[in-house]
Amino acid sequence: MKDIVDVCPQPKNRQTRLLQFGEGNFLRGFVDEMIDIANEKGVMDTEIIIVKPRPGKPTESFNRQNCLYTVMLSASTEQRTRLITSVSSMISCYEDYDRYVAFADDENLRFIVSNTTEAGIVYDDSDLINNRPPKSFPAKLTQFLYRRYKTFLGDNERGVIILPVELIDDNGKVLRNIVKKLSRDWNLEKEFLTWLDEACIFCSTLVDRIISGYPSDKAEELWNDLGYRDELIVTGEAFGSWIIQPEKDISKEFRLKEAGLPVVFTDDIRPYKMRKVRILNGAHTSFALISYLMGYDTVLEAVQDKEVEDYINALFENEIIPTIEMDRSELDKFAGSVLKRFKNPYIHHRLHDIALNSISKWKTRCLPTMLDLINMGKETKLFAFSLAALLAYYKGEYDKDEIFIGKRDRNGKKCSYEIRDDKEVLDIFAKAAVYDAERYVEIILSEDSMWGMRLNEIDGLKDRVINALSDIISDPKHALESAVRNR
Repeated sequence: MKDIVDVCPQPKNRQTRLLQFGEGNFLRGFVDEMIDIANEKGVMDTEIIIVKPRPGKPTESFNRQNCLYTVMLSASTEQRTRLITSVSSMISCYEDYDRYVAFADDENLRFIVSNTTEAGIVYDDSDLINNRPPKSFPAKLTQFLYRRYKTFLGDNERGVIILPVELIDDNGKVLRNIVKKLSRDWNLEKEFLTWLDEACIFCSTLVDRIISGYPSDKAEELWNDLGYRDELIVTGEAFGSWIIQPEKDISKEFRLKEAGLPVVFTDDIRPYKMRKVRILNGAHTSFALISYLMGYDTVLEAVQDKEVEDYINALFENEIIPTIEMDRSELDKFAGSVLKRFKNPYIHHRLHDIALNSISKWKTRCLPTMLDLINMGKETKLFAFSLAALLAYYKGEYDKDEIFIGKRDRNGKKCSYEIRDDKEVLDIFAKAAVYDAERYVEIILSEDSMWGMRLNEIDGLKDRVINALSDIISDPKHALESAVRNR
């Protein structure tokens, strides 16, 4: 079989450059796909450089394939395939620091996009400007922007447009504030802070597309259909939405909308954000882990179970939609469309992938809704159940290779799975998991370093979680049935 480089044209040399912090499936199947379409339609001329923001070498497939890869997106009645040719290179800011940071000197650089997970946009006071590179993404960005400022002697024409897509409230504003705080910590000149305000544009954004990633179970079949081997295929749904709230108008430069792409520029992202995060992401995070513990591997398998579907609908109706101040009919319509997207027969979104960094996801996507519900004087039985499922999923131990392992039943057999989260989080769970359910829940809910508050102090929550956790450990499917029945 031919390799992808043998059947694809060489990438073009483009004028404008976009630096992308993150090599994951979402950015490649969403941002890079949109840029590629806009390039093809002649409304942009943008080359993408992917930066691996975490330690470790870039995946060898990127180099072997010259950063060419295929995106396959599906709706219930259609599929579309696109060969992405706009990515020119992938580098590691740890393994190849000098090459990475030299892009700050590139006069063609105009855009910076990031997706470093919800836990990525954080302030870390241990970061120093002379680190190669600093640990946190905001510190990497601050260092990078300062070098650009110095290289071009504070020229306002050499500022950049920054579009983070991490799923936190006001991601652009939060990132800008951390960059400015680090600048002051590092005693950088006041003129640099002025340059950040006048030359650089930080955009808050909201993205929406379910990306299921690499289709490992169907790769050979897809290669045969494509006529070439591609180890970087990204699959996902055709639906897409990118809401952008810029500090200044960028529509004349970031011209994706002119290419017919689903991009909206707005001066208030909040209504879009609350609807999407609470209904789509909140439901995703709430049912994914219990479904995985029930033995399912994909979203599609899970939502074909009537009890899972009933749980999702009950969560929408009783505990999510009542907290959103928007037209009820529009919210019901959006919730119905979300369930249809979960049932897309072409999307094989792995539950284990959704489970990555679930603590920060639950804190961002579910906890605010639960707290609003409590403030409204309502009970949170279904969110308490989802929290119990989270604790059940994370009840593991380190193996001899220091991999944190959990166990579940699948088709009557005991199976192990890797629990993936920050080391600090996993260490907390490892220490707590040796205790019985009551003590385990008490320790985890009281850990304000994870939740930003002591959840064990919420009236009645601890007892509901303890009872649900015991039921889940005994029989996940029966526990879900009971939670739905007694909501």
